[in-house]
Amino acid sequence: MLLGILLIYLVMGSCAGVLAGLLGIGGGAVLVPGLLAVFALQGVEAPAMVHQAIATSLACVVFTALSSIRAHHRRGSVDWRLVARLAPGLLTGSLLGAVVADQINGLVLQRIFGAAALLIGLRMVFQRGADGGRLNLPGRVGLTVTGTGIGGLSALIGIGGGSLTVPWLSACRVPMVRAVGTSAACGLPIALAGVAGFVLTGWNEPGRMPHSSGYVLWPAVIGITVASMLAAPAGARLAHWLPARQLKRGFGVLLCVIGLRLAFAA
Repeated sequence: MLLGILLIYLVMGSCAGVLAGLLGIGGGAVLVPGLLAVFALQGVEAPAMVHQAIATSLACVVFTALSSIRAHHRRGSVDWRLVARLAPGLLTGSLLGAVVADQINGLVLQRIFGAAALLIGLRMVFQRGADGGRLNLPGRVGLTVTGTGIGGLSALIGIGGGSLTVPWLSACRVPMVRAVGTSAACGLPIALAGVAGFVLTGWNEPGRMPHSSGYVLWPAVIGITVASMLAAPAGARLAHWLPARQLKRGFGVLLCVIGLRLAFAA
């Protein structure tokens, strides 16, 4: 059983790593449902199970984001000035999101995000118009507010933020490859602040699984991140080979699948 669980973690990590490099997402949208399935396979029925899946996903995103950022930076597709302007809001929102998540039913949050992800995905699949063009980014206050919203929602459901950041940057007419690279970099402050929040809020929570710090389950983090950090550079290479329009529509399809999965999760 333990060997089988480890193999599942490695497969999950490989998928998350490729998605992080290819689409600029942390892989949490894959990891949270996957972790819940693994917990169910182990017969775990702890009250904190959903929160542990979310927190563990964010901890994995920290390491996946580092590998993805390195790969995209080498190709010059990270807008570091934009990342710096978004970072204060991302950090604040993610920390607050983790605190709020401790008080709210995780299934409700997943379903809310699932509906939102489905709507965003449909918009990207059917959106017409050329990629890029004149940028339409908000000012400093707008970027801080946007970063806070993205960080808060991302921490609530355990994703790295790419599922929200990439569509938003695309709507601001940032070229798709650059949006993916910048989103990957934005995932790091989201994950770091979110993990800190979940460790603090879950420190004395009863019913957690063994080998946990707060809500973060370290055996899962180790198994997943080993595979994800190896796979992320391959995804980044694919992002630079694929045409921007196909990449945007592919991302939209992925969001639709994720949205349906989360909206109807039981």
